[in-house]
Amino acid sequence: MHFPAGFLWGASTASFQIEGATKEDGRGQSIWDTFAATPGKVFNGDGGDPATDHYHRYREDIELMSSMGIGAYRFSIAWPRIQPDGKGRINQAGLDFYDRLVDELLKAGIEPWPTLYHWDLPQRLEDDGGWPNRDTAHRFAEYAAVVHGALGDRISDWATLNEPWCAAFLGYAQGVHAPGRTDPAASLAAVHHLLLGHGMAATAMRDQAGRFDRPLRVGLVHNQTVLRPHSDSEADLDAARRIDGLRNRIFTEPLLRGRYPEDIRTDLARVSDFGFVRDGDLAAISVPLDMLGINFYSPQRVAGGAEGIDPALIEPGEGEVWTGAEDVVFVDQGMPRTAMGWEIDATGLTEVLTRLAADYPGVPLYVTENGAAFDDEVAADGRVHDSQRVAYLDAHLRAAHQAVEEGVPLKGYFAWSLLDNFEWAFGYSKRFGLVHVDYGTQKRTVKDSGHWYSGVARSGSLPDRH
Repeated sequence: MHFPAGFLWGASTASFQIEGATKEDGRGQSIWDTFAATPGKVFNGDGGDPATDHYHRYREDIELMSSMGIGAYRFSIAWPRIQPDGKGRINQAGLDFYDRLVDELLKAGIEPWPTLYHWDLPQRLEDDGGWPNRDTAHRFAEYAAVVHGALGDRISDWATLNEPWCAAFLGYAQGVHAPGRTDPAASLAAVHHLLLGHGMAATAMRDQAGRFDRPLRVGLVHNQTVLRPHSDSEADLDAARRIDGLRNRIFTEPLLRGRYPEDIRTDLARVSDFGFVRDGDLAAISVPLDMLGINFYSPQRVAGGAEGIDPALIEPGEGEVWTGAEDVVFVDQGMPRTAMGWEIDATGLTEVLTRLAADYPGVPLYVTENGAAFDDEVAADGRVHDSQRVAYLDAHLRAAHQAVEEGVPLKGYFAWSLLDNFEWAFGYSKRFGLVHVDYGTQKRTVKDSGHWYSGVARSGSLPDRH
């Protein structure tokens, strides 16, 4: 089962999850530093230091990627390393770290794929109002121009934001991610200003791209998923429509069609009048995308209410995330689950990719995150035998290949994650890595899944199933 020539094989990480060194070399405080230091917010009181100490061990990690045949590394840049207050003064030591990182990647023949924002907003900007505050979008565009100005001579492929759904709704509506606020109206303003920041940043980068003798490709990373109705009842079909609007279309429609869906605005009228949308905003947001990154983990099933559903099948706590749709319930589909409790159904990835290609034709797509957490341990033979992760990756890559066969312009795949790391509110209790990290010693061990993925990346094809 071969993928097209030139298909890109990569692995992904995020700055706060791996770098550590949160107080070194002039780095400022982020909202995740504050959140993790707040009792009860993160499992076991874990924080972002030392994480996997990538700040000091990046050369070792690049050598690992090179040995695994990984062709591209998707990492994120910590805004507080570049601008400790999120505005104004530039911290040269922070830029120097990413300068060294990029040079080492290129020396190893690995393409750098930076993401400018993976949730570590400088705390000073949150103190000023955070993403619900329009000014944050302007500050983000300035920051993007600074980073691109320093690294754009060597990097062509850039993502502005990672999963704005999580930043807006988990951070400002449900409060389980930093900054931990529970204000539904603010979460919708955050959605808009995140998208506005993306558009302004893309424009700022393109405005200065002529300085560099290389192409510039700018995209955004979105965690699109499939929302399946529990039944064909009117209530369940409407629940799927509403949650699809809040998870998918509230992002893709402004980005790719320059509008917010009218049905979603109607659904949310009791929460917000969308007064934060100003003249020219949607044009700024919908600047052309050179690519769209898709993070996919699991599809979900929804119902318009709990009546008639076995209570044991209802997912607890899900409704709190969904601004304006708190009555919708999420229903167990009866699939196997990862250690995160996420159901495993690779057909959802094919559905996501084919839908995007049909709804928004002509946009190159990349799977920028896909992976699974399991309870990995180093065995007596010194290896990590994570056969469940191998099966997960194999199934999802077959689903991606099916999408390619159906004509989807899928250009690459990035496994999540290169390394075991700090898994946000779950601390260090969940392991997603292709590489096992002993957090006490920082020893790296390539798991069986890492060796398997190495074979796929080198050959560009999937092995036969036995």
